[in-house]
Amino acid sequence: MSEIVKQINDIVWSPALIYLCLAVGLYFSIRTRFMQVRGFTEMIRLMFRNQKSDAGVSSFQALAMSLSGRVGTGNIAGVASAIYFGGPGAVFWMWVMAFLGAATAYIESVLGQIYKEVDSNGQYRGGPAYYIEKAMGQKWYAWIFAIATVIGMGLLMPGVQSNTIAAGIQNAWGIDPSVSACFIAVVLGFIIFGGVKRIAAFAEVVVPFMAMGYILIALVIMMINVHQVPAVFSLIIKSAFGLEAGFGAVLGLAVQWGVKRGVYSNEAGQGSGPHAAAAAEVAHPAEQGYVQAFSVYVDTLLVCSATAFMMLSTGKFNTVGPDGKTMLANHIPGMGPGPGFTQAAVESVMPGFGASVVAIALMFFAFTTIVAYYYMAETNLAYLNRKLKMPSLSFLLKLVMIASVTYGGIKSAGMAWDMGDIGVGVMAWLNIIAILILQKPALACLKDYEAQRKAGKKPVFNPDALGIRNAEVWHEIAKKQHGETDAKVGRLKVVPETR
Repeated sequence: MSEIVKQINDIVWSPALIYLCLAVGLYFSIRTRFMQVRGFTEMIRLMFRNQKSDAGVSSFQALAMSLSGRVGTGNIAGVASAIYFGGPGAVFWMWVMAFLGAATAYIESVLGQIYKEVDSNGQYRGGPAYYIEKAMGQKWYAWIFAIATVIGMGLLMPGVQSNTIAAGIQNAWGIDPSVSACFIAVVLGFIIFGGVKRIAAFAEVVVPFMAMGYILIALVIMMINVHQVPAVFSLIIKSAFGLEAGFGAVLGLAVQWGVKRGVYSNEAGQGSGPHAAAAAEVAHPAEQGYVQAFSVYVDTLLVCSATAFMMLSTGKFNTVGPDGKTMLANHIPGMGPGPGFTQAAVESVMPGFGASVVAIALMFFAFTTIVAYYYMAETNLAYLNRKLKMPSLSFLLKLVMIASVTYGGIKSAGMAWDMGDIGVGVMAWLNIIAILILQKPALACLKDYEAQRKAGKKPVFNPDALGIRNAEVWHEIAKKQHGETDAKVGRLKVVPETR
């Protein structure tokens, strides 16, 4: 079974997908005129707006929900895997993927906002399945994406997160993985049975705390090893281009693993970000596009970089050659990819505490990601249920996901990562093709938003003026903005913005 899963993973993550992710990021960067650079201050300004409604969460809550999916195992164990298989140069290609991926994240998140809906509970729902159906008119394609996401997010990918939590806890405190897996399952059940609002409230509180705490630890380690920082930068850059002696053999793998783990971590182009983006209450879709683009920076340029610098500055990493046997760097003999490298790095600076600190960080990072996975799987199930009309499927999804994290916590790490990669890869293939076809509305939104801002106006969205069809919910939002209070619009009453 493990070998079959690995073979499928190799097919999904062929070089074609690796270079497609890079090419699409570059293409959208050019088409948006590098909005990820021009719009950086706008990202910060919009992030802390507190506009929300009964139907939608605030931009910051949506950012937190998105980050809870992006910031997870990939930021600790994923970075370790990238360096183990691709050498230190893989970190550089993770940075490249983040920079270019920010533009991709903008495109897919704006599409999620444009084509969102109000579900039967009066809450916003949206994502690739919704914009594929409404903008492309291909329901069969939308159904394939929705089914793939329910399977990927609900069954395949949660196991990676719970597996890493269990491994980190075992390394730190010697607790059996089965015990950790059961604990994760119980807490997850409490959160996901509470609905979208509880998920948003949970993410809003936990995500900023965990990310800032982890980055603070990394800064302390970097300050202690400040003399190593220039050498670490040099090692990363030289290794990325095969100029560092000893790592030239994995030059091609540096690109492959850097992009692969970059996509897994920051999720740009994967199609997961639009689900959280669509849940936000905003006056213009471009606003949430800016905010979601910023989340890619937080994930990779801050959190992933923090892990990389801790490992490389303390020398706590291994790198294997292309043959999978010859060790190009063997600083911790016998240790394979996983959270152990990061734990060893922190332990070398904080003896007696390092393994525990990383285990706790892993628990927060990975658990919030599991919660985000549930939200995305549930959103796609809600899309499918518009036709299936089977409310019991939502309860079944909860049970399947709880079983998945329990099983994932005790199975082998290699198989867990391969299954997770398959889920990410299939979603990425389907979504990237879709956003390449559907880019026009997102680009029109950016141009419209910037024109209104330049004219000194508070941007509002009028899909008809831009020639965008099937954005029905925005007609209701427009009525709400003009003070109309019919029964359906009243449900979308906005809570006044606070600053």
